[in-house]
Amino acid sequence: MKSEEIVWDLSGIFPSIDDPKIEKAITNLTKKADRLVKNYKGKIASLNAEKLLKLLEDYEEYILDLRDLGLFASLAYSANMTLPETQVLNDRVQKLQAELAKKLAFLWLDVGKLVYEKPALITSKELANYKHFLEKLRRDVPHQLSEIEEQIIIEKDQFGVQGWQQLQSKWLNTRIFEVEVEGEKKQLPYGAANGLLPHPDRATRESANKAIYSLLGKDGEIFASCLRNICNDWVNVVKRRKFDSEMHDSLIANDTDQETIDNLLEAIDSGSKLYRKYLTLKAKLMGLPKLGNHDIVAPLPDAPEMHFTWEQAKALVTEAYSSFDDEYAFAVRDMFKRNHIDASPRFGKRNGAFCASWFKGKSAFILQSFNQNLSDIYTLAHELGHATHDYYFTREQTILNGGIPMVVAETASIFGELLLTDLLLKKAKDDKEKIAIICRVLDGAGMAAFQVSARAWFEQDLYDAIKRGEYLDFKTISKYWTKNRDRIYGDVVEWFDVMESEWAMKPHYFMPNFRFYNYPYVYAQLFVYALYQKYLDEGKSFIPKFKKALAAGGSLSPKEIGKIFGLDVTDKSFWQLGLKRFEYFVSELEKLVSKK
Repeated sequence: MKSEEIVWDLSGIFPSIDDPKIEKAITNLTKKADRLVKNYKGKIASLNAEKLLKLLEDYEEYILDLRDLGLFASLAYSANMTLPETQVLNDRVQKLQAELAKKLAFLWLDVGKLVYEKPALITSKELANYKHFLEKLRRDVPHQLSEIEEQIIIEKDQFGVQGWQQLQSKWLNTRIFEVEVEGEKKQLPYGAANGLLPHPDRATRESANKAIYSLLGKDGEIFASCLRNICNDWVNVVKRRKFDSEMHDSLIANDTDQETIDNLLEAIDSGSKLYRKYLTLKAKLMGLPKLGNHDIVAPLPDAPEMHFTWEQAKALVTEAYSSFDDEYAFAVRDMFKRNHIDASPRFGKRNGAFCASWFKGKSAFILQSFNQNLSDIYTLAHELGHATHDYYFTREQTILNGGIPMVVAETASIFGELLLTDLLLKKAKDDKEKIAIICRVLDGAGMAAFQVSARAWFEQDLYDAIKRGEYLDFKTISKYWTKNRDRIYGDVVEWFDVMESEWAMKPHYFMPNFRFYNYPYVYAQLFVYALYQKYLDEGKSFIPKFKKALAAGGSLSPKEIGKIFGLDVTDKSFWQLGLKRFEYFVSELEKLVSKK
């Protein structure tokens, strides 16, 4: 491996991929699972509060070790998906996880039934730490199946629906794309090709878009097969588990309700005119009669050069977080110090970016492909927000309270982007730089709030089509994507024909048994925009509230998190606060443009 590569150090979890400690961990995990079976199977119905507490603590001891093994295997694989040794370990650990999950399938079924039949346990003083965890567990009880059925589902999914997800991911990250970069043809892996989508040169952006999406379209029926089978599988699961809708399970997972999400998406639908207003203004800034799809997140043609070395990126993000509160930047500094970030693009590396919590180490690991542009700095600031969230809650909560719903899991990450924006605007040399920065903010927020809403509507359309008996081939799926895409963009963007395959590269659609991995981003975007306005209004008094919200982890509901700041997320008008913040950025941009 090249010394100049920015790679993470996983040795804190395990020294190396072939270290004997991995074998020992596998053996110990099996023993711990067997001990849980011996101590609790068939006995949970009679547990009192004190004994239920002991069960929860025993399980937490087991899951801490399981998470370490799973984390190490998945991270090693994500960084180098084509290496035989990472493939073998990841596959082995996935099989172990499935086997242990089958063995312990009884546990949460029986605990759920216990608290469902004896709700007073939830509010007992002995179980105070687990109150909200047990409340969420109780909510899921009506949708649980028998132990045997749950075991069968785990078995079939391991080589069934999960295989469709693996096919999509493996295809995307093992292809080479031919892109013409500033007139020179290059053969690039997906991460590098995708990094060119916001390239300053319009021809390069066009080439990157067409290279990626034409190749996706060429094998479109493969992706259609993956998504069709995943969606059909889920429709059957919904019937079997008696969910109210295809979204119902995600509402439970996100600790929210249908009315709140309906209000959110309704606000986006009516507020999308703000996004179209920005895109029309951006077309003017770019000297175009109308934006092409390859211009939506592009830098402005007269924007000053804004390339950043890795060291510059580190310094900027650290300063941004420190500007909020010096102690708040501890996680950022520690992540860099411990080399917990893998940032170099490489063939076989998983696409996109993510932050994985390391609970036992009270830290996290970040993967991204850093290509030295402004968007990459925002990605870094975003993922370090997730790491910051991890640093706070892992120091205050036990692991069963670490299940943070996605709708609030983005709180620190989006807030970090806004802190970075404030810093960059202060450092801007002139109005041109300010315009470029605000456009980057609106580009990101526009995608997260508005374009992602189109994904939620798109996914629902797929389930509705299946229930009507439609066959989801590539063209049919693409039709539903373009329909919902245009619901947001209207006629202010001109699209390449190959962009009909845009849905095929989004890994979120292909996640089995985890549907609607979309509206939580919309929720988070508007929620944090509202929080940021509160921060600007309240100043330093806001800081302890924010830290309290992060430290809560999953021990409070999103509604209760909102109440920490005096906000009611169930109020239909609440979402207008977030839209007003988006409108503020559009207005600031208009003022700067009018001065030109």
